[in-house]
Amino acid sequence: MDSDVLVLNADYEPLNVCDVRRAFRLLFGEKAEVLEYDHIEIRTPRTTFRAPSVIRLQYRIRRPRPRVKLSRREILARDGHTCQYCGHRGSDLTVDHVVPRHRGGQHTWENLVTACRPCNHRKGGRLPDEAHMRLMHVPAEPRSDVYSLFVPYLADPRNAGWRSYLFLGHD
Repeated sequence: MDSDVLVLNADYEPLNVCDVRRAFRLLFGEKAEVLEYDHIEIRTPRTTFRAPSVIRLQYRIRRPRPRVKLSRREILARDGHTCQYCGHRGSDLTVDHVVPRHRGGQHTWENLVTACRPCNHRKGGRLPDEAHMRLMHVPAEPRSDVYSLFVPYLADPRNAGWRSYLFLGHD
């Protein structure tokens, strides 16, 4: 009962991943249909059910665009583990507020960049122009896509059947 189930919208758009219990509630409530089965069987005292691997909702739901969570790890990944002031690549990078917090800078995607320790120290509590420093790229919120949301689940060989529904092709 601990396997994952891919949930598709009525138009086959990947929505999310749920557990088998939630998938059975959707199926028995006639809110979804099974597109692919898992190799697991769920046994009850009276009958046996094949566990679903991919289900599709019977009706289309609207949902907001998924967003990438703002974290140090995600900022480093967005910037390619590269200092946005000098281009240094390394593992001892910090996160810098472009507009310092004490000057009204917010803790947002557009105000946070990866910086090496020397550049972060050099910039200090100043704006980049005041420190005579330039950003390599304008910071922006990364787009969340199918690849980043669902590919981690593909490491499990039981979920290999999901590839055709995620538009990723086969290995």
